[in-house]
Order: sequence, then structure tokens, then C-alpha cells
Amino acid sequence: MLSMSTNNLSYSDQGGTDSAVEVGQETTPTSSNAGAGFGLFSVDFKKNEDLKEMLESNKESLKLEAMKRVVGLIAKGKNASELFPAVVKNVASKNIELKKLVYVYLVRYAEEQQDLALLSISTFQRALKDPNQLIRASALRVLSSIRVPIIVPIMMLAIKEAASDMSPYVRKTSAHAIQKLYSLDQDQKELLIEVIEKLLKDKSTLVAGSVVMAFEEVCPDRIDLIHKNYRKLCNLLVDVEEWGQVVIISMLTRYARTQFTSPWKEDGVFDEHNERAFYESDEEKTRDETEAKPYMMDPDHRLLLRNTKPLLQSRNTAVVMSVAQLYWHLAPKNEVSIVTKSLVRLLRSHREVQYIVLQNIATMSIQRKGMFEPYMKSFYVRSTDATHIKSLKLEILTSLANEANISTILREFQTYVKSQDKQFAAGTIQAIGRCATNISEVTDTCLNGLVLLLSNRDETVVAESVVVIRKLLQIQPTQHSDIIKHMAKLFDNITVPMARASILWLMGEYCERVPKIAPDVLRKMAKSFTSEEDIVKLQTVNLAAKLYLTNSKQTKLLTQYILNLGKYDQNYDIRDRTRFIRQLIVPNDKNGALSKYAHRILLAPKPAPVLESAYKDRDRYQLGTLSHTINTKASGYLELSDWPAVAPDQSVRNVEVIEPVKEWAPSLGKTVKSKPAKSSDDKFYSDSGEEEEKGSGSSSSEDGSSSSSSEESGSDAESHVQKNSSQTSEESDKSSSQSEKSSSESDSEKKERKTKTPLQKKTVKPTAKDCDSDENGNVAKEANSSSAEESSSDSESDSDTHTDSDSGTEHKKKTKSKAKPKVEVKSTKDVSLLDLGDFTPAPVTQHKSSVLSPSLLGDLEGLSLSNVSSTIQLSGPAFVPEKSHDLLHRMTGKGLSAQYQFPRQPCLYQPTMVSVQISLTNTTDHPLEQIHIGDRSPTGLNIHCFNTIECLEPEASVTVFMGIDFNDSTQAANFQLCTKEDHFSVSIQPAIGELLLPITMTELDFRKEQGKLLGMNESSATITMAAENMTSQPISRPVATVANLGMVPSSQDNVHRFAGKTANSGAVVLVTVELRGESTALITINTEKSVMGSMLLRDLKLALAQA
Repeated sequence: MLSMSTNNLSYSDQGGTDSAVEVGQETTPTSSNAGAGFGLFSVDFKKNEDLKEMLESNKESLKLEAMKRVVGLIAKGKNASELFPAVVKNVASKNIELKKLVYVYLVRYAEEQQDLALLSISTFQRALKDPNQLIRASALRVLSSIRVPIIVPIMMLAIKEAASDMSPYVRKTSAHAIQKLYSLDQDQKELLIEVIEKLLKDKSTLVAGSVVMAFEEVCPDRIDLIHKNYRKLCNLLVDVEEWGQVVIISMLTRYARTQFTSPWKEDGVFDEHNERAFYESDEEKTRDETEAKPYMMDPDHRLLLRNTKPLLQSRNTAVVMSVAQLYWHLAPKNEVSIVTKSLVRLLRSHREVQYIVLQNIATMSIQRKGMFEPYMKSFYVRSTDATHIKSLKLEILTSLANEANISTILREFQTYVKSQDKQFAAGTIQAIGRCATNISEVTDTCLNGLVLLLSNRDETVVAESVVVIRKLLQIQPTQHSDIIKHMAKLFDNITVPMARASILWLMGEYCERVPKIAPDVLRKMAKSFTSEEDIVKLQTVNLAAKLYLTNSKQTKLLTQYILNLGKYDQNYDIRDRTRFIRQLIVPNDKNGALSKYAHRILLAPKPAPVLESAYKDRDRYQLGTLSHTINTKASGYLELSDWPAVAPDQSVRNVEVIEPVKEWAPSLGKTVKSKPAKSSDDKFYSDSGEEEEKGSGSSSSEDGSSSSSSEESGSDAESHVQKNSSQTSEESDKSSSQSEKSSSESDSEKKERKTKTPLQKKTVKPTAKDCDSDENGNVAKEANSSSAEESSSDSESDSDTHTDSDSGTEHKKKTKSKAKPKVEVKSTKDVSLLDLGDFTPAPVTQHKSSVLSPSLLGDLEGLSLSNVSSTIQLSGPAFVPEKSHDLLHRMTGKGLSAQYQFPRQPCLYQPTMVSVQISLTNTTDHPLEQIHIGDRSPTGLNIHCFNTIECLEPEASVTVFMGIDFNDSTQAANFQLCTKEDHFSVSIQPAIGELLLPITMTELDFRKEQGKLLGMNESSATITMAAENMTSQPISRPVATVANLGMVPSSQDNVHRFAGKTANSGAVVLVTVELRGESTALITINTEKSVMGSMLLRDLKLALAQA
């Protein structure tokens, strides 16, 4: 025992010596040669002695060296509290470097050693008057760290003095001290609010973030303190340090929800372009009062959105997330999508950031799928992702699923099911179930795929498949008795209790649909009842009761046997259930009344389960908050208020014009009277939108409210509508302060004359994007120039390293010479790999695709998701239906009649387009002039317009051709057919068969391709046909009529094969019609576009059955 103690002591001695060396102690030969036990105590006794001696010496250099070592100890997490008395003696040192280090130490240990710290309180008070700002700030920091109620009045006085300090760093420290004092003594709240009010007026960006944090901590409900400082905070926001930006944005989000009306009103019309709102006369105003007033965004609301937008380029993920939540909660719905690209960019960060961002995207994607659909590839699961990241990506992909992209998503899910991560594989199966519920076209496909998974070797996958199939069968049970039978056959091989219980529940619920199988399953369960899990036993008892009510002849004895077994089971739940069931279904004298209702109780129709996202209700919390992350209200969470029905008075935010404000203005780029200062500031702080607003007789003090929006000019490409809206809202912002108009009138008039011509040119450009016809040279030229501008701004905003702090000269060059940057950006776009990856949405507009070089476009066309054999070639149409459809009736079109049909020829303008032939007829008695295509929807619809028809004589007809890229979807293409006087809204709805191009291949190639497209990529159905139609000719004609497919040679007389590919993506579509017996035929369709396959199958069934 003694030897063990000695060993332990010697080991500790070694550790003690090491620690002594670490803190800089010189070990002496006597201590190291001493006995093990006594060596330990001698070292501990002298621990840090050398540091104490150095701190008490007369040499400043030794003291400084000792303090550096002590601070080093603190940085490593070592405990240096025993040195407090020696350190605190040096607080009055005249050496500034030493004093700084002493204050760093005191801030750390003042709370622990309060009594000793109080002895030096007079020194701290003297240091508050020190000429060095760092010493003054450090003294206040130490003072506020001594958490003793006695010194509260001293702290209060110190904070008040520091709030008026000349140094912004000291004022920032006073804002930090406010929170410490408030947590110590909440009775000081009113006095602290006065200090906060004073600091909120501070114009320094260093102070802004800290004082808003203090405001949020002490008095978050005092919105009235923010009114006068709102515009200043919006303008300073872009220059505040990052964590200050996060706090300010959060506070301004809450403020905006109480001061502005909702921009989401569905019946309201956005009227930000309407200049009459400012210039209208009193007569017009009274005349329009009775009409519904369009929505006019408050200029201060627009100011907040405009000044936070540049922060989407921030390197700090918290700032980007804050701006995203601000836009989500405050911006009009058509502007929220600008945060999408920035959020997707954050997914490149480490997994902790990914988790938070994905949670917020999951909430957003439930309400607005269109925001993230173009970036779907960014949410594909990677093998290196953690399970919680995989689950979130899976959630988002499920939310983004729609008829157009479901085939791609299901193909991705097929891979995920094979994952080694069992929890993720189970989640994927649940996701497939949700897709099947939400999109009726793929319900059958998903069910068939899940049934195939039942034969999987992995028990987890099988169990989850059974549970999901059960939920899907509840939605439409009548059609799927075959699946229930198949699951009954697999019952013996399934061992997971939840899966077995689900199958038993299905058997009991739909026992009338499987009258022969259900009793046999009950018989097997009676044998193994005692060895089953509790959940399986409960469902066995339920199955026995339901079969007793529906088929008592076969199952009466079995039911009695199972009820007897359950009566004596070890689990009391099963015993209770058994006794209840026995009294319910077996009538006797005592319970005769209850047994009458047994059938209605046990076999009542059950509501189908609703498969919903786990993130459906999380939008009740503000995005980006801890409460949203944990889905529970956290302490300190401040709820967003609802939008007010009527906006409060906006004049409360007007600030009186004081002379010193104007003198300070040049430092923040605000307008002043001297011309040179204004022009130099405009290089950095101004954009074209601001030039226009300054031209409308704007004010000089409120000009600050738009100066920060300059960051947009180098980093973002905003649509024309958004530019105009921001311009006009800025105009109304300026017009709100009439008092300053005269001060900048002459300047603004000169500016207006200079900028009038460029602004007019700029507004004309976007209107030239209606058609991309090759014949109209001017139109094409303008469209190309505008697309080049778009691409340049896109590429700038895409780069993560881009900052908003370009020098004024660089910015001026960029705005002056536009031709050179366009050429450079265009060439960059040609070779940029980033644009082909996760970040760029699928090209849906002409402008994006027109920027690609012909060589790159050719390379991209060769890519396809399926490995199509080189022997597969396009062929001519087997049959062209002559049926035409009404596009515009002569009554609706005021004499202009239009009909369209599909000629089934490859489109000359673009290979992904479908060719449409349009016949135009003038049924009036006067010529119709300038017939052309106008606006189209959806916005990204890619249409090749026909040339403008200058004049169509009375009773004359003309045939023109158009190209439309339907994007492999039957969604109607809506556009306007225009004449010189009128505009008519028309739409072309393609049948699913018209989206295909016929191809030819050998039978061997057909079978190879078919082998690649099984499982969820296969749809089939059996139909009944008339006997006389069971030959080659009557089958090929209806198929060719319904779909533009090519015939494939077949070596079997009873099998007919057809092949085609989709016009947009080139996905192969294979159709097989196999004749069986005298009057039945099996139609099978194989394609990776499973939605198209389901729709085509429906049309073919109808056509062949009626043939």
C-alpha cells in the first residue's frame, strides 16, 4: 500500500514539475533531487512564485514579461486566479502596455475576486479620465465586470460619462456595459434607457451594433426610440461590423412588421411605378377615393430592403442568413427569390452551417417551391454528408417535387434506397410515399417500386416499405388487392415487428377483399402468437375480431383460441385488449347492447393518413432563430407581430434638418452643396437608380437613406421592374421632406439634364426581349446586349470573393465604359464550369442560352441522362394527324381567326423546341396590320416567334410556324397574339404525344434500352380490345395517332414495339403492345420521365380500347 502511494506521489511530482515549467518557473536541483513525496509539496508551495516576484519587482520590463506569461496562461485555459493580488497592484502603472495587460487579466478575474477588485476601484475611476482611449475603455470594462450591487451608482455614472466620450471605441464599451449593469440591477432600467436613447443617435458605425444589442436586451418593446434613427441605421448598416449587422437586421425586421402594411395583399396591386401618386391633383384624388387603392410600398420599407440587399454578398454566413429572413418576412413575394442564390452558396460551408441553412430552406420550400427548384441539384445527397444533413436534403427534395421534375427525383431516390445508412434509406422510402401522395400521376409507379423493395434483403428497408405501402393503400384501397395478396405471401419472411403489424392491420381492414387469404394468415399467427412482439399480438387480436365479424364460420374457433392466449399474456395491455374484444364481439346477456355496434366500431372507415413535412408548422417562428432550429420557443425569443391593417404615421421617422448634420454628411457620401465632393462620393455610393431620384428635386438630409444602396451597383443584376420600383419608391422617399427641397434644387436639375438620355435608353432595352427572331436584327441585337448585361451582373454576384468595397475610380470605369466589360464577361461565361454545376438553374430563357458558344452548345447537346446507343437515330413521323385546334375564335379576336396543329417535324429554330403550325385568317372587311406575338407566360417560356405580318388583307389567310420549348411538360404555353390595335390572350396546350420525336432502332437495341428502364421507370396496363383489331394495322394506327413514335421491327407477331424520345431532354420513350389471348393486350411504357409515361399510358389505353 505504501509503495503504491509512493508511486502515485512520484507521478504527481512529475506532473507538478511539468506545470511549473509551463508557467515559467525555474526548477532548482534541490527540488528535483528531493524525495518523491516531499518534492511534490515543495513544488506546489512555490507554484508561480517566480511570476509573483517578477510582478512585485521594480523593473517594468520584468513586470511586462510576467504579465505576458500570465495572459498566455489564461489563453491556454489555465487557472491564474492566485496571482490576483500581485497583478492588481500594477493597475496604477504608468506603462501603457503593462496597464493594458493588467486590465485584460482583471476583466477575466474581477467577478471571482470581487473583494480585492473593490480595493482598486478608485484606480479604475481615475483610469476613466486617462488620455488613452484603450485605457478608458478597459477601465470601464473592468468596472462593469465587478458584479457587486454596492458599486451600481459608480457604474451608472461611469456609463453616462463614457456615453459622451469623444472616442467611438469607449462609447461602444459603454453600450456593452449597459447590458452588464441591467443584468445586475434591473431597477436602473429607466436611467439606462436614457443612455441608450443618446447612443442610438450616435453616427459612428462602431457604436451602432453594440447599442442596438443593448436596446434588444434592456427595452426591446420601446419602438419609439427607433423612429428617428431608423433611416440612419439603414444607411449605416452596410458599414457596421458583421455581428452588429446581424443584431440590427433582426431588430429592424421586428420594427418593420409594426410600422408598415403587408406587401403580400393578394387583392392589392403594386403601383410603385405610378408617378401620379406624387403629382396627382386634388380633383383626381377625390375621384379615385371610391376605387380600390393599389398597394404603395412605404419609401422607408423600400429603403430597408434596398440597403440590406448588398449584404447577401457578405462572407459571414450569419449576415447572409439574417438578410434572407428579413426578405422572407418583409419583402413582396416576387422579390424574395433574390436570396435564393446566396443561401445555396452557404451550402458550401461546413456541416454546422449547412444544417442551419438547410433547416431554413426546408421551411421556405414548403410555401414557395419555385424559389429553389432551379437549384435542385444543390440538394442532391453526397456520400460524405452526415445523416442529419442527408435527412434535411431529402426533406427539401420531397418538397420541391412536382409533375415536371418527379421522374428525376424518383431516379435519385432509387439510389438513396441502396445507401448503407439504414436510417437514411428508411427516410427515403418515407419521402417516396410523400411524393406518391402529393402527385397522383406517380402513385402507381411509387407503389410498384415499393412492392419491389419488399424482396430486399435489408429488414429496415422492408419494414419501412410495408409501413408506407399501408398508408398509400389507405388512400385508394379498392384498386390494390393484388398488392395486399403479395404482402401476405411475403409475411413469413418479414421479421421486423412494425412491418408484421402493418400487414396484419391491412389484412384486418380489407379482409373482405382477401376473404381466402386473411383466415390463413390468422391461422399462422395463432401458431406463433406467444413468441411475437407486443405490437404484433395486438394487431393479431384485432385481425381475429374483424374476421370473427365478417367470416365467423371459418374463424370462430381460431378467434376463441387467440383470445384465450391473450387473456393470460404477460403484458397487461394485451390482456385488457383481449377482454374488451371478447365482451364486444361475443354477445351474451350482460353486454347485448354493446355487441350490436361491434361491426360499426371495429370496421368503421378510417381516414387516410396525411403524409406531411415535419417542417410544415415551423414558419410560426422567425427564420434563423434558435426557436426555429429547435422547434420550441426559446427563452428571450421575441415574436414577430402581424402586419398592421393601417400603417402608423410615417412622419415620426422624419428628422429635423440641423446644420451640423450637413457638415458631417460628406463622410458618409451624402449630398452636399459643393460639387466636387458630391461627384467624388457618387463614384462609390451612387447608382443609376439614385441619379434618377436625385433628379426629382430630392432632399439632402434624406438622401442618406438611399446612399447605401450603392453596394448593389457592382454586385447584383436586378430586373427592370425591380429597378423601377426602387427608383420610384426612392422618389417618394425624397418627396416626403419638403423642407429641404430648395437646398438641392439647382444641383438636381443639372443632374437630371445630364442623366435623362441614358435613363431613357435603359428603360427601352428590357422591352425588346419579346421575341428572339433571327430576322429582326434590331430586336436580336438589343436582346443580346441585355442578356450580356444580365450575365455580367450574374457572374459578379456569383463569386464568393467579390466585395462591395471597390475603389471609386474602378467603379467609375465600370459604369462609363460598358462595351469592354460586356465582351470580357461574355467570354468568361463561355468557359465557366460554375455555370454548368449546382449554381445555375436550368436554362429557361433565350438570353441565358444565347450566351453559350456554338461549340459548347454542341457539347452539351450530346449529354443525356440515359446512355442512348449511337445506332438510335431520328426518323420521320409515322402518321401526321390533320386535326387542328382553335387558338383564337373570330368573335373573340374581332375578326382575326387562328388555328394551330402539330406538323410533327423537327423544329428548325432549336432542337429542343416543338414545331407548331398556325393558320391566321382575316374574316373582317378591312386589313389587319402588324400581327405579332406579345408577352408570354410563364415568364421563362422559350418561344421562337414568327415574323411580324405587316398586313393581312380581308378574307385572306396565311400559315406561319412557331417553335415552343414545352420543357417536356403539358403545361400550356400562354402568350398574346397582337395586332396594331388589340391584344388577345391565347394558349397552346400540347398533348403528351406531341412532345416526342420518333426514333428508329433495332429490336436488340430496343431490348437493351428497355432493360435499363425497369422498376419505377416502367408503367403497364392491361386492356380489352375488339377481336378484329388484334392485328398489326389497327394497333399501329391508334398508337401513331396518339403519340409521335417510330415503329421498331419485331420478330414476334403478337408484340408491337414503338420508340421515341422527348424533344427537350432527349429521354428515350419505349412503348410495347403485347397481344394476349383473343381480346386482351398488355401495354408497357418504359421511360425515365415517369410522369410522361403515366400520362401516355392513359391516352394509349383510351385510344386502343376505342379503336
